[in-house]
Parts: sequence; C-alpha cells; structure tokens
Amino acid sequence: QVREWKNEGSKRYMCTGRPGWLTVSLRVGKYKKIHKNIMINLMDVLEVDSERQVVRVEPLVTMGQLTAHLNPMGWTIPVVPELDDLTVGGLIMGTGIESSSHIYGLFQHTCVAYELVLADGSLVRCSPTENSDLFYAVPWSCGTLGFLVAAEIKMIPAKKYVKIHYEPVRGLRKICEKFTEESKKKENSFVEGLVYSLEEAVIMTGVLTDEAEQSKINRIGNYYKPWFFKHVEKYLKADRTGVEYIPSRHYYHRHTRSIFWELQDIIPFGNNPIFRYLFGWMVPPKISLLKLTQGEAIRKLYEQHHVVQDMLVPMKSLEKSIQTFHVDLNVYPLWLCPFILPNNPGMVHPKGDEAELYVDIGAYGEPKRKQFEARASMRQMEKFVRSVHGFQMLYADCYMTREEFWDMFDGSLYHKLREQMNCKDAFPEVYDKICKAARH
Repeated sequence: QVREWKNEGSKRYMCTGRPGWLTVSLRVGKYKKIHKNIMINLMDVLEVDSERQVVRVEPLVTMGQLTAHLNPMGWTIPVVPELDDLTVGGLIMGTGIESSSHIYGLFQHTCVAYELVLADGSLVRCSPTENSDLFYAVPWSCGTLGFLVAAEIKMIPAKKYVKIHYEPVRGLRKICEKFTEESKKKENSFVEGLVYSLEEAVIMTGVLTDEAEQSKINRIGNYYKPWFFKHVEKYLKADRTGVEYIPSRHYYHRHTRSIFWELQDIIPFGNNPIFRYLFGWMVPPKISLLKLTQGEAIRKLYEQHHVVQDMLVPMKSLEKSIQTFHVDLNVYPLWLCPFILPNNPGMVHPKGDEAELYVDIGAYGEPKRKQFEARASMRQMEKFVRSVHGFQMLYADCYMTREEFWDMFDGSLYHKLREQMNCKDAFPEVYDKICKAARH
C-alpha cells in the first residue's frame, strides 16, 4: 500500500486506516478523513520465545489478548497497561504505564525491537544495537515516522496472585512521602495510589506470589464485584489497612470494568449491588461503542465539562503537582502511578544524565472547579507541567502551541530522522496530528 501511494505521486499524508472511534483515546482524530488510509490488519501473537524471554507480536494485539495468551504458558509482560482494548501499537507509538513501572519504566522500555514499514516502502528492524536512532525515536511519535508492523517485548514469569496491601494515608505531605518511599522499593512488584481528596489517599503495594490465604482471595474482576476504586475507598472510610490476594489477571485489569472511575458519570447507578448482580456482565461498554454512538453536541459538552488527562511529572514535584491539580481542576479520585524514566535518547527523558523517578497523575472526570474552562484551565496545567520538566500523555486533549510543545518534548532526534527518512511528505509532524491548536 505504501508503494502504491508512492507510485500515485505521494500526494497526501498517510495514516493507519483504523477508524478513529476504535481507539481508546477519547479524541476523534479528524486527519483520518483527509489522509491516505493504510489498512494494517495485523492482530496476531507471532511467537513466544521462552529462551530469549521475548514475545513477538503484531501492532493490533490488545493487552487482554496478550495476557490471555501468555498467562496459561506461565508468562506475562513486565508492564501490562490497564484497559483490555489498549493495543501494542498504541502503547508504543503513544505510551503506556502500569503500577509495575517503578521497576520497568514505561511500556516502550520493555520493548527490545520494532519492525516498521517506512515512507519509501522498505521494511526495517530496529533495536538498541541496530538502527538505534530509529528505535529510540519511535515511542511517542504517534505513527509519524513509519508504520509499526511488529514488536518484540520482554516477558517475565507469571505468578497466580498479587498480594496487595492497602494503606489509608491522611495529609498531603504524608501521602507524598509514603508514596515516594514505596515507589523506591524494588521489592514492591506494584505501587499505586488513589487520592480521594487533597488530604486523603489509599496507597497500595503488591507482590507477585503463587501462594494465597484462601480466606483473603478477592476475585475483583468478577462482574458482580464492586468497582475497584469503590472497594479501595472502604479502607479509607473505615480507616484501616488490609491485605488481599487478587488473581493476577484480575489485578492487571482491575480498573477495566469501571473504566477507572469514568463509568460513574456514564452509568451513575452502575456500582449498585442489584445492578451489578443483574447487569454487571454487560459492563463496561466498549469505549469504541461510546464514541461511535456519541453525537457532536454530546462530544462538545464532554470536552468542555469533562477532563481525561495523564501528566507525567518528576516524583520530587508530586506535592506541588497535586496542589496544582486541585486548584486548576479539582477532580477526584486522582490516579498515582510511579515509573522510572531512563535517560535514553528520544522525545521523553529526564532533565539530568541519570534515570529519574517520575509519577503519572491521572485526572479523569468532571472538574469541580467553579471557573473551569477547558482551554484556559488545561493551558495553565500544561504550563505548570513544562515548568517542572514533566510530560503530557498525547492521547488526551493538548492545547499547547508548537513552540510550547517542543519545549516540553525533546524533538532533536525526531526531527533529524524525519529529515533523513523523507517523512515530511509522507506523515504529518506529531504536533499537527495531536494538538488542538493545529487542528482547528
């Protein structure tokens, strides 16, 4: 298809032909209508190499599909981003994170090789030792350097359960101190925080295990179970710590049924025990279905009165960041997920020469701030994130100017490769593809 596009005279930019409503991002890209759509129906797990401890997959393989395939074989991947429908391609070209990222980094840092079809129609493999510039430039490039057709991802042995410890913490400083301390411990397989108000949070740490106390097993993924974030809140309300054993796959997808806490805005009675018991098996609706059936008026309303953002900031700025989120948005719960950011080349790396501990702060829901105005409030947030050398996840609405965007991200390697590989006539620049200012 790329060669055909070349023979036709390379008139329009190319993009993947997967319809916008199918993506998990709430944004519907308008570029699909005007660009040349390249159909990439590659959705298979290609090989599981137990000796090298690597799994080779095509880009449309989803997280749900991958864990279902690997777990029975005794394997899993180090970072399993939460929602079942997230694809390997999206997690590499965009980004992905999970509560094990304080050990392994972002999803891209668990990948050992990519295979791409470039603008000239050639197939190239890249890794840290082979075409390394391309390997480091691909993550966060949103499909603007080439089409991903396969990826090799590290595997680790799977275990049956996650032994999870819940600890309510009160007082913002204490929350930040406790969260930082737990994130630095490599013996924690998982670290996650749910912040329910400016002064209240539950911090969870988990360890992978094959043994479990039968009386403490909680199959949180069963359709009739309470939503995970509501279950966690009970520990805060009762002001007590707790320990449970959650089957690994249930843990990996613990926020899937309630789409974190987004579903409470869509189905306010969704966590009611009667509803869960009778209709819980129908939940969650696919995000793609919600997008497909959403009218333009509803979409605009949603954009103005609803926020879905992930900001990645250095751990040392956590307290200041939560205060800023409180003032500018006032959305709770906030999701806290720590990750180590290695000093690799590419668009996203720490300011210094060393790897640095960062935290993803996820705000999903209806801002309670009285004067919330989507564009102005988000620009304020973006400015703060740039000031602490943080990054905004690119699946969300982004209101930065081109200069501000390239101030946040390091474009040196990316632009060099776009020049070298003649991408400029083939793909839009990443900013033009994702930023609101560029699309309106």
